[in-house]
Amino acid sequence: MSLIFILTITFVCSPFVSSTDERYQNCSAKFDCGNITNIGYPFWRSDQPDYCGHPKFWLNCTDEAALITIQNLTYQVLEIDSDTHNLKLAREDYIGDICPDLLINTTLDSFFNYASDAQDVTLYYGCPMLSIPFPGVIGFSNQFNCTLNNTEQRGFYVTREVDLGNFNSTIIGLLNLCENRVIVPATQSAIAPVERSPTEGNLVTALEQGFGLQWDVNNAVCETCNLSKGMCGYNTTTSSFVCYCADQPEQFSCRGSTANQPESSGPAGKYNKVVLGIGLAIAAITVLTIFLGWYYCFRRRGFWSGKALTLQRKNKTQAQNIETFIMNYHRLMPRRYSYSEIKKMTKSFTDKLGEGGFGGVYKGKSPDGRFVAVKVLNKSMGDGEEFINEVASISRTSHVNIVILLGFCYERDKKALVYEYMSNGSLDKFIYNQRSEQRNCCLDWKTLYGIAIGVARGLEYLHCGCNSRIVHFDIKPQNVLLDDDFCPKISDFGLAKLCKGKESKVSILGAKGTAGYIAPEVFMRSYGRVSYKSDVYSYGMMILELFEGKDDINVGEASQSSEMYFPDWIYKKLELGHTCSLHENMTVEEGETVRRMVIVGLWCIQTNPSDRPSMTRVIEMLEGNLQSLQIPPKPVLFSPIILSDSSAVSSTTYEQ
Repeated sequence: MSLIFILTITFVCSPFVSSTDERYQNCSAKFDCGNITNIGYPFWRSDQPDYCGHPKFWLNCTDEAALITIQNLTYQVLEIDSDTHNLKLAREDYIGDICPDLLINTTLDSFFNYASDAQDVTLYYGCPMLSIPFPGVIGFSNQFNCTLNNTEQRGFYVTREVDLGNFNSTIIGLLNLCENRVIVPATQSAIAPVERSPTEGNLVTALEQGFGLQWDVNNAVCETCNLSKGMCGYNTTTSSFVCYCADQPEQFSCRGSTANQPESSGPAGKYNKVVLGIGLAIAAITVLTIFLGWYYCFRRRGFWSGKALTLQRKNKTQAQNIETFIMNYHRLMPRRYSYSEIKKMTKSFTDKLGEGGFGGVYKGKSPDGRFVAVKVLNKSMGDGEEFINEVASISRTSHVNIVILLGFCYERDKKALVYEYMSNGSLDKFIYNQRSEQRNCCLDWKTLYGIAIGVARGLEYLHCGCNSRIVHFDIKPQNVLLDDDFCPKISDFGLAKLCKGKESKVSILGAKGTAGYIAPEVFMRSYGRVSYKSDVYSYGMMILELFEGKDDINVGEASQSSEMYFPDWIYKKLELGHTCSLHENMTVEEGETVRRMVIVGLWCIQTNPSDRPSMTRVIEMLEGNLQSLQIPPKPVLFSPIILSDSSAVSSTTYEQ
């Protein structure tokens, strides 16, 4: 018991007698600059240590304004929103005048991106005299005069070069004779009055209203640091991010919760801390004694169970896994939102788009005004592997046929993913829905063929175009989203597997995917090794389902009656020389398209993975000569594949 007392005194008292780290103290307070208030990292000013902010975000504070220099240009800071990482700037040399001393284009550091409403204004200087009037040309100004280097010069400005109308070639020819050109950003709302009345005064007013930027300086890591009660800062020695904690700096986040404890100064304060520490130590010993007594008294009666402890450890491991992942890949991570921001974006989850195996999907609006789809993940996410798979996979991709991940939220048991909004929802509702009176929703074969090509290109990118091969493991119509133009986007990477380099074989535990789309080797290893060819199988089943959905016969009911498996039915029709039960208005070209898709689909669902084509070959077959396509052999395994509910993973379906 004496040993327990000594250890308790040591661990409980030490935080109270240790002094607070000086850098943590110096960087704790927010500051004001000019007319901007409540400013923090990454910004800093002259009377603060340079380690409190990023070197590129130093503010020059005057009585009237806050100034920042980016790429040797000085800007007046009009607004700073630390919650959304947005700021509004105006070029100081264009405040009150459009004839600056130096003609310099606007360029940004890699830490900044223009806001979605930014619009360039191009100013031309040293232009010839305009002898031909251009009345009514939107975006083209009257001629103005400037005195530059003691020389009188003529100039023009253009707000929308793409809308110069019938005068395009003449005006461009004139502008090419100008000596200098300067690009200055503004906001679209400020430019609108200028286009209605293109005067020098209106342009000055518009440029003074500034333009929006978003900054990213370790945003996700800084939020993690703040959540751990730390203060974000900059290590000037290593030129990297640092999290200042009450006891000592850490690389990403504070290990303890002492950062939120107030620091008393002077001997009296330290004496009070020692007294408080001893009191807490005694209290801790009392609680520990009661706990040990309870444990030994009730252990044999079955009151003690390891389940609670196991769950606690599992939750802690999950949190550590996700936080470690966020730290290690923060450069690739999209924006991290707080849960309160997610609720605000979705208006407290009022507009539900669909429900998936891991949670609901809600329509929302991002801080910059774009519509988004927010997937709120429930507690069935296990150890967080699905969350990590989703973020890791999509953050590594950049392809027109892969859904874009715009952000994420992780606050203990609160997890959410923010995607681009797809107005046409998921593919499944367009190809077959027995409950819908508008079956097929008027998608013609040309559109379905375009969707098949798009999904194939997206999968080819995942399998070949990424630095690390990505196997999706859940390709199906529910996970193919469609934008306004019915361009397909592969989504839901919760089951995805990242391979090292260009490895083709994958090691997995248990069946992954959805019943009916899972390749045979995934649930029965005797059919071969699991690889990217498993996605090819799922793709083939989806292509055949496009055909099934457009056919007049309810093949789904036929297959469920075990009289005929759907691919068997297709082979029978091919053997009889029919591509499908032709609609009266189907053209020869449409018939060829259907036959091409069916043959490719059958090649993709071959039982042996080595007999299936790669997605590169699939694209070649879909776009190549139909006459060169041969009907594949009938697979050995041709019977309905039925899995238990536990092995099928339900994914999100948009219902709009």
